[in-house]
Amino acid sequence: MGFNEDEQQRIRQAIERAEKNTSGEIRICVENTCSEEPLNRAAGYFNKLEMDKTKHRNGVLIYLATKDRKFAIIGDSGINQVVPADFWDSTKEAMLDCFKKGDIIQGIITGIDRAGRKLKQYFPHQAGNTNELSDDIAFMDGD
Repeated sequence: MGFNEDEQQRIRQAIERAEKNTSGEIRICVENTCSEEPLNRAAGYFNKLEMDKTKHRNGVLIYLATKDRKFAIIGDSGINQVVPADFWDSTKEAMLDCFKKGDIIQGIITGIDRAGRKLKQYFPHQAGNTNELSDDIAFMDGD
């Protein structure tokens, strides 16, 4: 399930790059298996990781179940109100293109970069912004 240290560092750096320009927060959550709809699972972890408690409700979670090859990307109410209706679906498709080529890390980074651009557009970085959530990958035990 886990990623090696270099892969984790690449993901952390992508999150730091994306968050540098926005008040938004991006997290990655990974587990081996997912016995339910990935979007439902992601929503559960979104709350468990307290992503629904950001000041502007602009957190984004990328969820992956690596063995089951399932994933989802969700945003909180603040960002969902402003992004185009097809934004999350088009982001999933861009990520899936990388996954199909066997590059899971680049797929995750693609999702981070796309979410980061939208967060920057709608929630630009302002003086006094703090990093409200960890940039580390949340590895979960699963079912």
